[in-house]
Amino acid sequence: MKRMLLVLSVFSLLAGCAGGSGGGYGYYSLVRPAPRNVADGAMVVTPSVPWNRAPRGYYDIDREENWTLNGPLLDGLSFIGGLEHDKRIVVQRRKADRKVPNFRADMSPPEIAAMIESFYRIRAGASTFEMTSLGPRSFLGHPGFQFDYDYLGGDEVERRGRAVGAIIGGRFYLALFDAARMHYFDTGLPEFERIVESARLRS
Repeated sequence: MKRMLLVLSVFSLLAGCAGGSGGGYGYYSLVRPAPRNVADGAMVVTPSVPWNRAPRGYYDIDREENWTLNGPLLDGLSFIGGLEHDKRIVVQRRKADRKVPNFRADMSPPEIAAMIESFYRIRAGASTFEMTSLGPRSFLGHPGFQFDYDYLGGDEVERRGRAVGAIIGGRFYLALFDAARMHYFDTGLPEFERIVESARLRS
């Protein structure tokens, strides 16, 4: 996941420099403050300020969508919508020595938090990772969880994140905000909270 996908930040920036506003591969596109289908149409969210939708990266799964306010090196918002049992949250090579665990429909919140941590350590180059809180929280009108964490990225920048998610009908739904700990996380968190509260399943 891109904000989770720190390892792809430079790639995304270079891809976005191709110009244009058409979205999809290789282009950033404007996300206006209005209801919008995200994560392959699985959810509807309503941002209150403009965002930039990031181009799809090599490791992004189909049920993922990534936004940024100030560029992926500074902050990012990721959505995963309707991920099925035994599917991955990131594209992985079959012969990779270390792999992020697949999602399971019977996962507990601590197991989901551990899955997210493994992503950061294995794919995003985190040298340190600390869970600062984990507790229940409603998401998309269903019982879910909130997971807060601090980590040191591969670029040696201290970062902070918040993940809010739920398993609904055996499928995984997630909204995750990740940003540089100094200034950008605290500045972007209120908007992330508004987006989480606005989120609903697409009928």
